[in-house]
Amino acid sequence: MQRFRAGLGILLWLFLFGFHAEAFSIRIGEINPLTGKLAEHGTDIHEGILFAVEEINARGGIHGSPVELISRDDQSQPEVAVNQAEELLYRSRVVGLVGGYVDSLVGPISELAAKHRVPYVAAASLQRSLTLRRSNPFFFRVSQQKGIVQPLCDFILEQARAGRVAVLYAATPGSSEFGEDVKGLLEKRGVQVPLFEKFRPGSPDFSSFLLKIRQHKPDVLVSGGFFPDHLVLIRQSREQQVPFRFYIGPWGIAHPSFIREMGSMSEDLLGMCAWNPGITLPGTEGESARFVEGFSRRFGKVPNSTTMHGYTSARALLAAMEGAAQKGVSWTGEAISRELRSLDMLLPMERLAFDENGDPRYYQQVIVQIRNGQMVPVFPQDRAAATVRFPRD
Repeated sequence: MQRFRAGLGILLWLFLFGFHAEAFSIRIGEINPLTGKLAEHGTDIHEGILFAVEEINARGGIHGSPVELISRDDQSQPEVAVNQAEELLYRSRVVGLVGGYVDSLVGPISELAAKHRVPYVAAASLQRSLTLRRSNPFFFRVSQQKGIVQPLCDFILEQARAGRVAVLYAATPGSSEFGEDVKGLLEKRGVQVPLFEKFRPGSPDFSSFLLKIRQHKPDVLVSGGFFPDHLVLIRQSREQQVPFRFYIGPWGIAHPSFIREMGSMSEDLLGMCAWNPGITLPGTEGESARFVEGFSRRFGKVPNSTTMHGYTSARALLAAMEGAAQKGVSWTGEAISRELRSLDMLLPMERLAFDENGDPRYYQQVIVQIRNGQMVPVFPQDRAAATVRFPRD
């Protein structure tokens, strides 16, 4: 009987300890395109998130509890993103979600997160309708359209001195809104937009569009395409010797892989980024350098702007969870969302504080020009390392 009681006591202890150990770990989930056409950028975001989680665990976790990151691959497909989100919310019981690249993937996830009352901090999202009306108090994002459109149009007016601008945009929600916003703001400020066209992402041929460029002779071509679209369009424009003063692409150009792929053809092209090694928010130089060093040591490569978006989204969620723990409240979706709404953090990419709609208040990208294979900030002036170089100078 005594042995039986001792054995029962051990079993009970193991059961209680095992249950406690499982409950002790805090689960957060991420959904990113780790395979498919968006895999390169999805992997960048994933590594940024993973680094943030490893950082906080190295400091002892949150209130003594380790953070467990559960990663899922949406395969660059919206229907898969929904399935993976359901698995994380129904079965894994995560307390928060991070990540996401392009709004066709982010949007469906945000709807499921709201249904389950779980906070979701998106790493890369621009579509206005996702936050236009605060119908989803559990959705937050670390980027927004205004922080791209405003500095882009200011640069065109103040530095490029353009009177005529061609705008090309992809048939995606975020890029379509980008095109409309750029056109509207430029025309409001007296710039002509004689060419305004939509295209399907992944288009293999821009010859008809380039013919129109020859006819309309714009000073600047703004392309709201993505990495592979820029590769095709720029190569064809150089082969056909299509004249324009500046080519500006907010997505895909300010990326090391683009510069490697294009080589000398990338010279003088203009891209945009919120952060890159050596391009950081004033006052965060030390933190930024430590991030680059630690990330490079961990992953064997240098981080980029997309990596930083993932890192920033994870830092926001983890900080909100820490805030809830310090107040002694449980990690419910409502409690973490309240903490997210009260955040005000200075990070290398931005001063991060969310408005009433879940958009970042201070997000703003910089214009960079490719020179000798390097990204050089040229606008706005308080972030510039050099003045813009006119290709024909």
